[in-house]
Amino acid sequence: MDVVIALDTGTTSTKAVAAGPDGRVRAHADAGYPLQVPGPGRAELDPVAIVDAVRSALADVLTKLPDGDRVVALSLSAAMHGVVPLDADGRPCGPLVTWADDRAAETVGRLHEVAAGLHRRTGTPVHPMSPLAKLAWWRENDPELLARAHRWGGVKDLQIAAVCGPGLPIDLSSAATTGLYDIMSRRWDDEALAVTGVRHDQLPEVVSTTHRLKPLPDLGVGDVPVIIGAADGPLANLGLGAVAPGVAAVSLGTSGALRVMTDRPAVDDDLRLFCYPLTDDHWVLGGAVNNAGSVLRWARDAFEASEQELIEEAAAEPVGAEGLLCLPYLLGERAPWWRAGLRGAYLGLRRDHNRGHLVRAAVEGVCQQLALVRDAVRAAGVEVREIRATGGAVASPFWVETLAAALDQPVRTAASPEGTGVGACLLAFHALGVLPDLDATADLVALNEPVGPDPAAAARYARMRPLVERATLAIADVLAELDDISDTRAPGAERTAAKE
Repeated sequence: MDVVIALDTGTTSTKAVAAGPDGRVRAHADAGYPLQVPGPGRAELDPVAIVDAVRSALADVLTKLPDGDRVVALSLSAAMHGVVPLDADGRPCGPLVTWADDRAAETVGRLHEVAAGLHRRTGTPVHPMSPLAKLAWWRENDPELLARAHRWGGVKDLQIAAVCGPGLPIDLSSAATTGLYDIMSRRWDDEALAVTGVRHDQLPEVVSTTHRLKPLPDLGVGDVPVIIGAADGPLANLGLGAVAPGVAAVSLGTSGALRVMTDRPAVDDDLRLFCYPLTDDHWVLGGAVNNAGSVLRWARDAFEASEQELIEEAAAEPVGAEGLLCLPYLLGERAPWWRAGLRGAYLGLRRDHNRGHLVRAAVEGVCQQLALVRDAVRAAGVEVREIRATGGAVASPFWVETLAAALDQPVRTAASPEGTGVGACLLAFHALGVLPDLDATADLVALNEPVGPDPAAAARYARMRPLVERATLAIADVLAELDDISDTRAPGAERTAAKE
């Protein structure tokens, strides 16, 4: 079979996924690296480790291909919102700062007068996760680094350097996730650059996501093209076949997201959503949540019990956790609030609540956040008629059943856990002309049977959801003040948060 090898670089590892034009995975490999937390609020990666992992994962997957399979292209998928300074030769001259780094929280507060306009033009919320906010923080706090950098890049630039060499263009999708790129006029945004102190010549040329590059000769793949690819979020939609209007992709891993495809860039009036491209005529509208599987890991550590044991106890408790409401913002939160420094809470706690109630309420809280994102998508005038889900958490029936009830819609899960890598492979086959119509992938990707919502549970969650919104808005300032009093931004606390 002719296969594409996708290189999917995330926060803790690079996966190499080989798949054919039918979307079925033929081989996969993984190379990890540690997330570094050298101080409060910091979350960084060693860029050299990323480059090494990309090459290592590729070399490993090549040894695992079935006999007779022929590699016809490489394709790149990169985690969003990272930023790294580069020298005159395009090589890293500092760490890559990840989306989880929140040092720019106070800087974001000072950008409130320009935030709405930037969000509408760039499709990226003005939030500590974004490269725009990080660069603005550097301008205030480390101007020497800003002056020393010859060029700025992200995870995709490191991938490209690993397989093609440094100093090459960036794809439209990755550029659009920086908060520096005007998705309406298709150019680097002048106001965003003024806010950050970055010059146009410090940013790469932007090309389409199907652009072809040449591989380095020592990769062992011959003279096949390297498809520059896209950001991992839009590619996850493609890997689920969630490309037709009204088909939403939900990711449930350590964090989560809900995204639906549209044919043009758009941002909702209330600025609750992001908008990032897959191709020139395929754009994802949606929102990411910081907390998903991470709440279960917190419970595992706090209660010194296995995740499976906690899930079983949570599933045994009634829907609604007997009046217990959780705002699951253990790692802050993004959509739909985009409020830096948001903290979590339990409301309605009584002495007869046990850890099963606490875990159920936390899982319900995560699914309610995704339902709020879905509601924002609908309010923006985009239909959501079908839900497809992927990620580590969907291996649990309890998670899937709770999600289906919170959304009050059936949920179909992906047969393969490598959704983003599969999406990158399918995009490459599209670039090669093998899959001329991306919309046809809706029927290509293998899915499990749908899990429908329990009507009684769906009705209860619908009644509870406005309380989540009201509680978040009502107590956010109180929790922020408690944060200041108790100094929860101590290095230990931040180290735990960034580790997730």
